[in-house]
Amino acid sequence: MKPPAKLWWLLGLALVVLVVVGLVVQVLNNLLWQLSYLLPSWLVGPVLLLVVGGGALLLGRLAWPWISGWSRPSKGKAAAAVLEAPPASRQEAARRNLAAIDQVLDRVRDEVQRQALRQERERIEADLQRGDLVLVLFGAGSTGKTSLIRALLQEVVGRVGAAMGSTEGCTTYRLRLRDLERGLRLIDTPGILEAGCEGQARETVARAQATLADLLVLVVDGDLRAAEMDVFAALSSLGKRLLLVLNKCDLRGEAEERRLLELLRRRCQGRIDPEDVVPASAAPQSVPLPGGRPLQPEPELEALLRRLSTVLHQDGEELIADNILLQSRRLSEASRELLARQRHGDAESIVDRYMWIGAGVLVMTPLPVLDLLGAAAVNAQMVVEIGRAYGVTLTRQTAQDLAVSVGRTLASLGVIKGGLGLIGSALTLNLPVLVASAALQAVGAAWLTRIAGLSFITYFEQDQDWGDGGLQEVVQRQYDLNRRDSVLKRFLEAAFHRVVEPLQRGKDPQLPPRPEAPRPGSPRRGPRGEGDARDRGHRAP
Repeated sequence: MKPPAKLWWLLGLALVVLVVVGLVVQVLNNLLWQLSYLLPSWLVGPVLLLVVGGGALLLGRLAWPWISGWSRPSKGKAAAAVLEAPPASRQEAARRNLAAIDQVLDRVRDEVQRQALRQERERIEADLQRGDLVLVLFGAGSTGKTSLIRALLQEVVGRVGAAMGSTEGCTTYRLRLRDLERGLRLIDTPGILEAGCEGQARETVARAQATLADLLVLVVDGDLRAAEMDVFAALSSLGKRLLLVLNKCDLRGEAEERRLLELLRRRCQGRIDPEDVVPASAAPQSVPLPGGRPLQPEPELEALLRRLSTVLHQDGEELIADNILLQSRRLSEASRELLARQRHGDAESIVDRYMWIGAGVLVMTPLPVLDLLGAAAVNAQMVVEIGRAYGVTLTRQTAQDLAVSVGRTLASLGVIKGGLGLIGSALTLNLPVLVASAALQAVGAAWLTRIAGLSFITYFEQDQDWGDGGLQEVVQRQYDLNRRDSVLKRFLEAAFHRVVEPLQRGKDPQLPPRPEAPRPGSPRRGPRGEGDARDRGHRAP
C-alpha cells in the first residue's frame, strides 16, 4: 500500500527544516570560534548576541514585504475585493442605483428639490415590490382607446362616443390574463394631439405616464399621420416595449386591413418588431337586420390578446425590471445634475470672492502690471477651494502647479495683454489718470482671475481633465466667452461699483469678507448672508 502524498510532503518539509537548522548551528559555531580567537572571553557573549540580533532584524526587515504580502491581499486584489460584485439581476442593479441616489441627495442643500427627488426615489422603491404589470394606452381622440379597454374588461368603463377629450384624466383598471401570475394594470390616458391649451395639458399628463409604464400601447385607426408619427417616435425612444394597435378594422375589408398593417410595419421598421403591430376592432358597428333589432358583433381582439399574452408571459418580468432600472437611472442622473449645479454655483461664488479680494490687494499694494495681473490670476488658494467644492483634496504644491500652468497659458495666448486693452478702453474714459491707473490694475486682475477660475471649474467638472484640446483650448474658450459684450458689460458694472467708485471717493474698494473660522457651535456664514462656499460644496462624494 503506497503512503499518501500528504505524508511525503510532511517528510520532505521536516528534512528541509533539519538541514536549515544544521546550517544555522554550523554558522553559529564558526562565528563563536572566530570571536573567541579575536576577542577576550568576557566580550565574546555580548558581541555574539549583538551580531545574531542584528542579523535577525536585518533578515526580518528584508523579508517583511513578502510576509505582509502573504498575510494580506495585494493592492490589486484588495481593490478588487472592495469593488462590489456585478448585480445578479436588474432589480439588484436598481437597488444599488437607489442606494447611490441616497448618498447624492444627502449633499443637496435645496430642501424642495431634495424632497421631490426623495419622493420619486421612494415611489421607485415601492415599484420594486409591486405585483402588477403596468400597461399604458395612448391614442388620438376617437381612435377607440377607451372602447378597447372596455372590450378587454368586458364591461363599460369611461364615456364612449363623446367628443374629443372625453377622457380628461388618467384612469386605471385592473384585469387578469389566463396563466399570468401577475395582474395587469391598464391606464387609460387623455387623448393626444388635441387642440388648445387644455388639450396640450392633457397630452403632457399622458406622456408623463409613459415613463412609469412597463408596456406601452399606441392605438391608431389608420395610417400614421405626421403628428402621430412624432408621438410614436417619442414613445419608441423611451427604451420600453411598444405595441401598435390598428383599431376599427371592421370598417375595412380584409385586403385594406392587410395593406394598412403592412404599411404600418414598414413605417415602424427598426423601432418595434413587425409582430408588435396588430389589428383590433374594439367596438364593431352594429349590423341592421330586416324586421328585427340590429346585430351587435363581438369585439375582435384575438390578435391583440395573443400578442399581449405572448409578450407578458415571455418578457413580463424583464419588462418590469427594465422599467424600474430605467427609472432609477434617470433619477440618479437627475440627482447628479442637481448636485453638479450646486457645486458649480459654489465654485463660481469662490471665483467671485477671489476676484474682488485680489483687486483690493492690488489697489493697496500696486505692482508692475504684468507681474501683478499674472499673480492675481493664478491664486493657488482659489484652486484649493474650487477643488474642495468638487470633492477633490489638493495639496498646496499641486494647486500651485495648476495655477502656474494656467498663468503661463494666459501669458502665452496674449490674454493678459488683450484683457488690459479691453478693460483699459472701458475704464480710462472720464477718470483722473491716477484713479484710472489703479483701477486698470485692480479690475484687470479681477477679470483675469475670473478667466483663470472659470477654467479651473471646467477642469474639475471634467474629472480633473482639460479635455482633448488641452489647457490652452479651455482658457481660450473662457477668454472668448468673457469678452462678449453682454458678459463684459455685467462684469464692468460690478467693477465700477466695487472698485472704481470707491477709488473716486478715496475709499477702499468694496470687497467680500474673507471667511472667518467659526466659533464652536456656531454656523459658518459667507458673503451676502449665504453659507460659506467651503461649507456648501466641499464634501467628498
